Amino acid sequence: MFRIFPTYKNLKEIILSSIDNFHTSGKLLAAGKRNTIKLFQVDEKLTLNIKSFKKPILLNQIIYNYFRKSKAQRSFEYANLLLEKGIGTPQPIAFKTNTNFIGLQDSYYVCEHILCDLTYKELVETDYPDGENILRQFIHFTYKLHQNGIEFKDHSPGNTLIKNNHDGSYKFYLVDLNRMNFHTQMDFKTRMKNLSRLTPKKEMIIIMSNEYAKLSGEDETVVFETMWQLTADFQKRFHRKKRLKKRIKLQ
Repeated sequence: MFRIFPTYKNLKEIILSSIDNFHTSGKLLAAGKRNTIKLFQVDEKLTLNIKSFKKPILLNQIIYNYFRKSKAQRSFEYANLLLEKGIGTPQPIAFKTNTNFIGLQDSYYVCEHILCDLTYKELVETDYPDGENILRQFIHFTYKLHQNGIEFKDHSPGNTLIKNNHDGSYKFYLVDLNRMNFHTQMDFKTRMKNLSRLTPKKEMIIIMSNEYAKLSGEDETVVFETMWQLTADFQKRFHRKKRLKKRIKLQ
């Protein structure tokens, strides 16, 4: 299956060629255990960002071919939905899935490559200039996401790109889009839980909860206590999982 955003139909052959030659060409951007991202320069203005999803296990090959949309297809469709709602994400361009008689073999998501100034992760790990202002604007961005009923399940530090507009304002872009839930309305606890993976730092939670309370009209103490408790719960689970993995490796 191959789908392309209408604006980019004239680039169909370039996109398909880039996907077909993914493993032998392109500039490596990220190589993880599950996925690989490479860049393919089209011209001075456009660089393709192509994400290759790892071949799924046998059961998932069948599921993703017959019962559920592939990660590449979901990324493409969710990106379009975000843009329709006015929520930043790199421009979706295309996706491609390859199947055989068993099911899905590999899949690719293509979007426009964004040159960002930082990610949310740098706000957490460094004393970034203008950090509080960026953090408060990020909460405005997330509040808009929640008001549109969008639960971004991978709302974690590396998945928000941040661009400095050099006028005191910042633009935010969500990436790694294949896991989302869509609600008519999001209840308070779901909203707070959606913010629980972003930082373990109490001083950041204080700023985030203060801004979220201003926007939502919720009691600031309740927002902070709920956000902080859910963050602490996530951190406990995260570190427990990390310790378990370490023990398994040592055996």
